[in-house]
Amino acid sequence: MGSVNGKQRLSRVFLGVKVAGMRSFSILILAATTMIFAATDGIAAAAKSNAKIIKVLPTFLDMKGRHSLSPSLYERDAYQALLRKDKKQISGMRFDVQWKAPSGGSEKLLLRLELRVSKAQDAKHVILDKEVERKKSGSRWSRLILDGETFREAGEVLAWRATLLDGGTKTAERTSFLW
Repeated sequence: MGSVNGKQRLSRVFLGVKVAGMRSFSILILAATTMIFAATDGIAAAAKSNAKIIKVLPTFLDMKGRHSLSPSLYERDAYQALLRKDKKQISGMRFDVQWKAPSGGSEKLLLRLELRVSKAQDAKHVILDKEVERKKSGSRWSRLILDGETFREAGEVLAWRATLLDGGTKTAERTSFLW
């Protein structure tokens, strides 16, 4: 107990911190409670889903449906540059999505790719969906293809968002820079 201007002042020790006065004690209790709830909420969300979309690789397809002439990454990049220069040779786009969703939850998941495009009629969005199966461990690759009449009507792809859904609940998401 200390003395302030001749009055007795009570002090308490809470969580190793010496607290003088009831007001300071109440503020400290409120702060500690808020931190505990925030920490447990974050832990619960992390435990609920460790699903992740690792990467999305958009590539152009030529008239034969190829994105490369050979398996070499250098050749793929050179062929993609050639297709970008001559738009008449492009018949569509392929999006290769690498994702992982550890076991737990339903076996069937929905991989959704939303595209912001330059010419689409429906609010300038095109949505591609694919049902995928969960793997026990490791990651998987899935392909979504935009081709044919849909590709011609869509125009240029400006941005994309890939989402992994488990029974309608979003478990993972990755977006392009311009989304």
